Amino acid sequence: MNICVFGSSSENINKEFLDSAEHLGFSIAKRNCGVVFGAGKYGVMGATARGVAKKKGKLIGVSPKFFVEMNVLYDQCTELIFTETMRERKGIMEDKSDAFLICPGGMGTFEEFFEVLTLKQLKRHTKPIIIYNVRNYYDSMIAMMKNAVDEKFMTENCNKLYSIAKNEEEIFEQLDNYKPFSYDKYKE
Repeated sequence: MNICVFGSSSENINKEFLDSAEHLGFSIAKRNCGVVFGAGKYGVMGATARGVAKKKGKLIGVSPKFFVEMNVLYDQCTELIFTETMRERKGIMEDKSDAFLICPGGMGTFEEFFEVLTLKQLKRHTKPIIIYNVRNYYDSMIAMMKNAVDEKFMTENCNKLYSIAKNEEEIFEQLDNYKPFSYDKYKE
C-alpha cells in the first residue's frame, strides 16, 4: 500500500507538528507501506520523509521541475518523479496512492485535501481520506464543513467521505478497517 501524505512545507511551525510527522513516516514504513509525497525537504513533508528514511522505507517524491532551482527537494527519495506543473504533480500523487493522509498544512494542503475529496464525491476514486488532526489543528475546518451541511451547501454524506484521526493508532485502525463509501449527490 502507498499512502499519500499531504502537509506543510513550512519549518516555522510548532515542533510538535514536525515530530508527529516524522514519527508518522517511521510508523508507515514500519508497516511496510510506501509514502507518496510532494518531495519537499522542509516542514511536515520533510519530517515525514525523514521518518520513512530512518526505517529505510519506500519514499516516492513527486515534484514540478521548477522546485529543483528552488533547492527545496528531499534528496533521499526511493523514486523521484518530475512534472511540468503542480496540477500534473497532484494527478501522479493521486494515481500512485491507495490512501490519503491530510496532515497539518496551509493553503497547498487545503487545496490537495479538497481536490481528493471532490474527486471522491464525483466517484473518481474510493480511497480512504484521513485528516490527521494533530493538536486539534483542523477543528475550525471541520466546523466549517459542518456549517456547509447546516446551510445546505452540501449534504451530511459528503462528510462521510473522509474520517478524522487524533493519533497514529486511529489512523492505522481506520486504514485497516476501511470500507468505501460513496453516494450520488444528484439523487439525494
